[in-house]
Amino acid sequence: MRLSVLDTKQKLGARVKLRLISLVGGRRAPDVLRTVLYRPEIFGKAFGEILDPAMRGPSRWSVGERELFAAFTSRLNQCPF
Repeated sequence: MRLSVLDTKQKLGARVKLRLISLVGGRRAPDVLRTVLYRPEIFGKAFGEILDPAMRGPSRWSVGERELFAAFTSRLNQCPF
């Protein structure tokens, strides 16, 4: 499900970041990033506080393995990664 507000109601700074990401990456920025930039005070900060240690903190698994787990889980949930 797409929320049209993520495409139409972004603040100027977020729109600039999303455009740069699209230009550099050659494709549309992921929806999760659009959500984080749309309401960072609600979703972005809390998500980052959990995500960063889980994906980059100390672990027996490499960063690549953790990224693969995240991609696989997203696939199982039918969520584009």
